[in-house]
Amino acid sequence: MENLKEYLPESIKGKNVLITGGTTGIGRAIAILLAARGAKVVIFGRNAPELNDALDAINAINPEQVPFGFTADVATEYGVEQIFEHTDKHLKTLDFMINNAAIAFDSITTGSYKDWKYVTDTNLLGYMACVNEAVKRMQPNKSGHIVNIGSISADERGKDSSVYVATKAGIQGFSEALRKEVNELGIKVTLIEPGKVGSDMIEVSPEQQPQEIEALKMLKAEDIAMSVLYCLCQPKRSDVIYLQIRPHLQIM
Repeated sequence: MENLKEYLPESIKGKNVLITGGTTGIGRAIAILLAARGAKVVIFGRNAPELNDALDAINAINPEQVPFGFTADVATEYGVEQIFEHTDKHLKTLDFMINNAAIAFDSITTGSYKDWKYVTDTNLLGYMACVNEAVKRMQPNKSGHIVNIGSISADERGKDSSVYVATKAGIQGFSEALRKEVNELGIKVTLIEPGKVGSDMIEVSPEQQPQEIEALKMLKAEDIAMSVLYCLCQPKRSDVIYLQIRPHLQIM
């Protein structure tokens, strides 16, 4: 008889997780799901009301595993320093980091240099800086898993979204090269590229989003959280390096 243990997913219970942008949308859903599975979760976001709401939701799911969160801006060098100072105080080790903090933007024909810089600093440089710090903490243990949340915009490259596309295409290339750099250190890297997901980052109004989801034209944040969990639960021998998930009826 085959060994059924070979088919069982790895447990994340007791694992230490940092989730960037973990206070709203996809990041919040990831934090809730991983905490429900017994992980010790640290999150941050830019705004205190959303942070407090997310911490309350996570704590309600698993009161035994009290989450920790704080406000910080990943777009600044000081912000990144604060993120990992706080993380080090509350996590003895870092097993998983979910790079998720990002903001939307449209065409290069709108906004100003200051606007484009802030988007790039958040969506691309922020990912890179957090990876640098995460690798420093994972390397001594020769283990760890970094999940970068990208977007299918990197491939679709839609009209009137050139600034956002530039950052997500950068994440796509960064993730592929990063995996080759850190795999030999025992660190896994996964890129997840969601399609259209209900959140405050898309043009569809909150009132219309449930209709889009019901019509199979939009994903829920919880769908992406499940994808993250799937990747984290793979055995050590198995790497999910790239995962694209779209609504059933999203063609492009």
